[in-house]
Amino acid sequence: MTTPALLPLSGRRIPTLSPGASSFPHHRATLRLSEKFILLLILSAFITLCFGAFFFLPDNSKHKRFDFGLEDVLIPHIESEKEARHSSRQVIHGVGAHDEHRHREEEESLRDKIRADHERALQEAKEKLRKSKEELKAEIQTEKTKVAEDLKKKDGPKPLPPVPMPKLVGVNDGDPGDPDTKEKRDKIREMMKHAWDSYRQYGWGHNELKPLAKKGHSTNIFGNSQMGATIVDALDTLYIMGLHNEFKDGQEWIEQNLDFSVNAEVSVFEVNIRFIGGLLAAYYLSGQEVFKVKAVQLAEKLLPAFNTPTGIPWAMVNLKSGVGRNWGWASAGSSILAEFGTLHMEFVHLTYLTGNPAYYQKVMHIRKLLAKMDRPNGLYPNYLNPRTGRWGQHHTSVGGLGDSFYEYLLKAWLMSDKTDTEARKTYDDAIEAIERHLIRKSNGGLTFIGEWKNGHLERKMGHLTCFAGGMFALGADGSPDDKAGHYLQLGAEIAHTCHESYDRTVLKLGPEAFKFDSGLEAVAVRQNEKYYILRPEVIETYWYMWRFTHDPKYRQWGWEAAQAIDKYCRVSGGFSGVKDVYSSNPTYDDVQQSFFLAETLKYLYLLFSGDELLPLENWVFNTEAHPLPVLHLGNITLPGSETQR
Repeated sequence: MTTPALLPLSGRRIPTLSPGASSFPHHRATLRLSEKFILLLILSAFITLCFGAFFFLPDNSKHKRFDFGLEDVLIPHIESEKEARHSSRQVIHGVGAHDEHRHREEEESLRDKIRADHERALQEAKEKLRKSKEELKAEIQTEKTKVAEDLKKKDGPKPLPPVPMPKLVGVNDGDPGDPDTKEKRDKIREMMKHAWDSYRQYGWGHNELKPLAKKGHSTNIFGNSQMGATIVDALDTLYIMGLHNEFKDGQEWIEQNLDFSVNAEVSVFEVNIRFIGGLLAAYYLSGQEVFKVKAVQLAEKLLPAFNTPTGIPWAMVNLKSGVGRNWGWASAGSSILAEFGTLHMEFVHLTYLTGNPAYYQKVMHIRKLLAKMDRPNGLYPNYLNPRTGRWGQHHTSVGGLGDSFYEYLLKAWLMSDKTDTEARKTYDDAIEAIERHLIRKSNGGLTFIGEWKNGHLERKMGHLTCFAGGMFALGADGSPDDKAGHYLQLGAEIAHTCHESYDRTVLKLGPEAFKFDSGLEAVAVRQNEKYYILRPEVIETYWYMWRFTHDPKYRQWGWEAAQAIDKYCRVSGGFSGVKDVYSSNPTYDDVQQSFFLAETLKYLYLLFSGDELLPLENWVFNTEAHPLPVLHLGNITLPGSETQR
């Protein structure tokens, strides 16, 4: 008898015969295989059967992946089995043979469908395994982002109510007509492009720019986060100048990156005038909804600052926690008049656009509170304690700490289409007290506005105070007792004094503050008052005086300032402030302020444009030079107004 040899074949061992052996001995040899080998064959068959069952039974997760729902696969499969059993009963009883054949075909079709489904699933699994770890991570992140966006759309803020757009006039062009003026305007536009392009290249996304170091810069007024203050502040200037590609770049950054849910402590005042004012102006000029939405989102973050015993807001608020506090240097923990008094314009527009009265009520509460308080000599001190409701140090200024409070009283009246007579009366009373106690003429015949400190007039005027010339001109029409001519003349005298502060320096740029005593007039005395940080207030007054008088000297003075800025403040990486305007070799402070793009360059551009560009009958500029439309509509009625809703 020949002993069969066991040879390997594809991982299995099978018996073979030697040459010449008959088939019968082979058959007998197979019958004598060990029980162990028989068990092995049974086990192999069992594994094959299990694999087949796994392969052909449906898998819920894979059905979902290929959009086969339970309804498509599992339910028809179950139903077909029920029908098959019912059909077999009918066959037994001699009926339904045709139906039985049809159901068998359906079951076979279903098996084919499940088989194809599994094959696709296996193929997809193979493709996944071929991908790198980085590719798989990227796919997962994409899915997570999509889910987050879907949730944001579902749970996001409710859409703002539709409101009629106020009448918008003169949002572009303003061709001055004569070639010489147009050439000057084109130069201002080129300066704006240099400032913006430098920021775009070296400081994009940061709040401001260090033009010498060519990197981003920020101050504590914006907290510790990159909120793109220069982008928001410059938007309307870009739009007015027709720099639409630059405007679009700014809009895209705001859409994708401007986030107010950051752990940052910011100045309520600065964020209101620069960010909310800038976003609202960009919305009105361009009609792009994103700016309105962002303005409202930010405004909601500022509201916790008003949670004080008096309703006078804190100077600073944390955008994430809502915790507020005041500046450490302010008088006995006081809030500052120019800060809590410079919210009205923006907050009234927020109420108009959202239908939420909270914004309007907050600023009107401040006005009512101030109206009840005693004022020494009719003057408003710069400090007010938000806990006690009492004045702090008796220091009154139309410059820093006080300036824009008076400006916003006048502009509240103008913005209401001159119906907010309460605001106008408060403005007129304040200006009368200022003229009586703060405005004087120097020995050399220069009209200046001093500062009142504890019953004493300090004969010093700040660059910031120079805005008042434009304010007096703007408020001349509507003055009581036919004093329109008087206030227009007063505006001209302030403009002249501030021009002298520029003209008496080496660089023809004005110092931060200047005195009128000891034989010195319109000149800075202290070293820490000799700097110029690209401020707009003097040029702002030139523009208002030009609009109301068309005296060519205002354009001439504005052009002198523009040339000086271009000559002494321009560097390869933008524009910088200078530390000493009396030095022929100035050193730079290396900061391109956001207000240089928002205000200084805008006012210069408007000075060399036609009056039809942003006419003052239709637009009111906030204290950061962001134009907001006059609300002719009766949607908001202020207390004391002559018209009712």
